[in-house]
Amino acid sequence: MTTPHTAVRPSLDRDARSLAAHADGIRRQLDRLPRKADRSPAEEHTAQRLLAGGRTAREEFLAQHVSEVYADLTDGLRRPLRVAELLTSAAVRYPGLVPGDAELAMDRGLVQRDKEGWELDQGIFVARVLDDPVSGRHLVHAMTRPREKALDLLDQFRQQDTVDLGPVAVHHKNGVGHVVFQNHRYLNAEDDASNQALEVAVDLVLLDDRIDSGVLRGGTATHPKWAGRRVFGAGINLTHLRQGRISLVEFFLDRELGAVNKMYRGQSGVFTGETEPHSHREKPWIAAVDSFAIGGGCQFLLVVDHVVAENGSYVNLPAGREGIIPGCGVMRLSRFVGEGIARQAVLFSRDIPVDSPEGRMIVSEAVPSEEMDEAVDRAVEGLRATGISSVLANRRAMRIAGEPQETFRTYMANYAREQAYCSYSQAVFDNLERNWGG
Repeated sequence: MTTPHTAVRPSLDRDARSLAAHADGIRRQLDRLPRKADRSPAEEHTAQRLLAGGRTAREEFLAQHVSEVYADLTDGLRRPLRVAELLTSAAVRYPGLVPGDAELAMDRGLVQRDKEGWELDQGIFVARVLDDPVSGRHLVHAMTRPREKALDLLDQFRQQDTVDLGPVAVHHKNGVGHVVFQNHRYLNAEDDASNQALEVAVDLVLLDDRIDSGVLRGGTATHPKWAGRRVFGAGINLTHLRQGRISLVEFFLDRELGAVNKMYRGQSGVFTGETEPHSHREKPWIAAVDSFAIGGGCQFLLVVDHVVAENGSYVNLPAGREGIIPGCGVMRLSRFVGEGIARQAVLFSRDIPVDSPEGRMIVSEAVPSEEMDEAVDRAVEGLRATGISSVLANRRAMRIAGEPQETFRTYMANYAREQAYCSYSQAVFDNLERNWGG
């Protein structure tokens, strides 16, 4: 029987041609205007009107055809494509639907406020795909498959027990996979490169059958103000965001659908279309927080199974100060501390000391700095004493109850669109210039 994902309505090609012609007309008009940084207010108003018209047309096209388009690009759901691969294929197969190389090149190398914002159209497309139940499940599945780079490095990791990925390293010792943040120049702040490295490191921990659990921890800092101390994570690199070096796909979307979701749900196997598929490879995770876990660092704590923190450290999700959405932290934090405190953290940048009652809702135990290693070892042995198979069964049960994959999928559909709009909002431009313009 033909399904909606293999049947192509005759109107698809006609509507695709119409969209391509409409998009081409908009691009021609934009090309007659100066670059964004050199436009007058009237010219910028004209540009924004043209871009908004194009986005409305894309939204309308996808509202009618997203399942057909996705099925076409994935060979009837037989090809698992990551977000970046999907967008590349869509740009070629459906001109005008998402930005191609020419449009993306226009924004490359520009500071955030001077970009045209073609990533917004990528966000619209990914949001529509994720919002479609079958297409969205397939894309979530594709994003939790092991990265090719991890598969290429697996033999080396098994032989040497360590792989240095630049801003992240991964080590194996006594059956534990240690993922170490070492982006020292930026106090382990996250950017495109560190996020890509993190996902490979997580993949290696999940792929290596010698390993039964993973540990996240910051390495010993070399930054002058923190030299000799460990630091967990300073959140997104806002200087890089201001400079236009944080991307929607390689950072915001890859991070939540890739590395973080793999820690939470494991790696996928064969696509079944189930609303709550079983993971192919899944392992429990422990986080060891030294000094602070800011923004994205805090988000990791919401998907791991045990958090050990240094006395005196703190966590936060300062989205109100940053002006962007803190990943899936908005969805998850309230499960730990309640909605009231979550609103204060997200909207008013409230710090949460790990020694406070609210902090202990996120952190499993707080110990003196000299006892951190012992506490991590004790947590690993506690998981093993319970039995890893039991741990995995129970973490899956809690996940189904607290955050079913369908909840995650629909959240990410909204996130893909809204994060793109946030990243290109005037408020964010002004905030980045004011606070991180040095």
